Parts: sequence; C-alpha cells; structure tokens
Amino acid sequence: MAAPSKSAVVLKAVKKIVVQFCPFESNVRSTREFLAVVASEKARSTNLNCEVVAMVKHDKSEPLVDVTYLDGEKLVMEGANLSSREMLGAFQSRCSAKDQAQPAKK
Repeated sequence: MAAPSKSAVVLKAVKKIVVQFCPFESNVRSTREFLAVVASEKARSTNLNCEVVAMVKHDKSEPLVDVTYLDGEKLVMEGANLSSREMLGAFQSRCSAKDQAQPAKK
C-alpha cells in the first residue's frame, strides 16, 4: 500500500477521528489508507491529545470517517466513493484553515 500523499498530516486542530468500516467489503481501501496515514506515529505526534479510533464492523456498513475538531465542528466523509487522496485533501485543507484561524500563542 503506497502512501497516498507526501505532505505531512497535522492533527493540531483535531479532537477526535473515528474511522469505521467492514473489512470484508470491496470499497474500503481508501478508508483504510486514510486511517493508516492519520494513525501513523508521525501524524499522531503532531497532537498527542487527538483520539484516533478504528471501528471494525462486520455488518456490511459503508466506510465512514467522522472528524471532530477542537472548536466542535465535524467533518464526515463517506469513503465508499472517495479516494484516499480526496479524503486527505479535504481533511488537510480544513485543518490548515483552522490552524491559520487560531491566534498565535505568546
């Protein structure tokens, strides 16, 4: 499995990421790749308080990524029709917008 994106994932603005999928379905690859990137040690080190939860189900449910940001906003992505690159792009653009909106700490 190749890394879908070379740019670093920064979880600074994220409170919790829940990734759920049924491993026996054919449309879960992009969701699993997204999980591998956000759960990597390098990404996790950008916010040690960010909770990354993988919910593996055996109920033929659609793959889903539910992101909760520190400000309470949510981002929900249905992974069945998205590539991991599209999911990471949407996630990273929202994260960087939130990072820029936060005032600098002194």
